[in-house]
Amino acid sequence: MNGGADLGGMMGLGPVAPEIDEPLFHAEWEARVLGMVVALGAAGQWNIDESRSAREDRPPQEYLGMSYYEIWLAGVTRLLAERGLVTEDELSTGRAAAPSVALQRVLAPGDVRAALEAGAPVDRPAPRAPAFAVGERVITVNEHPEGHTRLPRYARGKAGRIERVHGCHVFPDSNASGGGEDPHWLYKVAFDAPTLWGSRAREGDVVTLDLWEPYLRGRS
Repeated sequence: MNGGADLGGMMGLGPVAPEIDEPLFHAEWEARVLGMVVALGAAGQWNIDESRSAREDRPPQEYLGMSYYEIWLAGVTRLLAERGLVTEDELSTGRAAAPSVALQRVLAPGDVRAALEAGAPVDRPAPRAPAFAVGERVITVNEHPEGHTRLPRYARGKAGRIERVHGCHVFPDSNASGGGEDPHWLYKVAFDAPTLWGSRAREGDVVTLDLWEPYLRGRS
C-alpha cells in the first residue's frame, strides 16, 4: 500500500536531522519492545514479511505520528491479537486472563546471539531461469497494491538497469498476505537520480534498489 513508511519524494516533512551520538534506545521500554519482537519472531507464529506489514500497514497520519519503537509495538501487538495469543482485554489491563498458548519455538536468553547471527535466510531454489541479466534495461511496474509491497512508490514506472542478480528469494508481497513464499528472482537495479527526482537531482548520482522480478518489465 501507499503508506506512511514510503517517504521517498514526499515534501513538507522537513530536513533529515541525525541525532549526534544517538543512544541505542531513548527509553528502557524501547529495549523491551525490541526483545519482544525478536523473541516472538523466533517463535514461528508469523514470518518477517507479516511482521513488516503489521508495522507499515496503517494510515499515514497514524504512522507518521508514532516513534520508531511505538510503530514496532503497534505491529507486534496487532499480530499477537490476530493469532489469538492475547485478548483485547489482556492488552488493555496488562494482565493475563486465559491460559497461555503453546509456541512452536521458545528463544532462550542464551541463544539470542547465535539466532541473530544465523538470521533467517530467504534465498530459495529457483523455479526457472532469471528473466533479466546484468546490464539489461528494465522499467518498474506502475501499480499501487492495497497490500504489502517492497517496491517504493517513488520508483514505480521508472527506467533502470540491472546491476546484479542476487538469486531467487521469498516474494514479500505474497509472504506477507498468507499466500506462501512464492520465490522470485531478486535484482539490484540502478536508477539515475534525475529519473526518480527530476531536474533538481544531481546528475551522476545513482540510487540502487533490490527489486523482485514481478516488479520489472523489459525495455526494448
